[in-house]
Amino acid sequence: MWFVIWAEDAPNSLDARRATRPAHLERLQRLQADGRLLVAGPCPAIASSDPGDAGFTGSMVVAEFDSLEEAKRWADADPYFAAGVYAKVTVKPYIKALP
Repeated sequence: MWFVIWAEDAPNSLDARRATRPAHLERLQRLQADGRLLVAGPCPAIASSDPGDAGFTGSMVVAEFDSLEEAKRWADADPYFAAGVYAKVTVKPYIKALP
């Protein structure tokens, strides 16, 4: 089943986000290679594809896991979470309706 992982950034976490990004992307690329990634990306703090020092407010991932527990374990193991980038992570089942 699909699960949405909604992560909210901690205040002043941009430097940690930048430093940890390669490890974060590596995990997402593995999901993509396995055909389990629907969409993933950051939420910029301003309406710009390159927010610069304004940074980000969080991230969203929609990926396929066997269970809610597996999705939560995967989210909890994210390098951004370990580095203190994420202040809060919510995982919920997701049904893709469109397109």
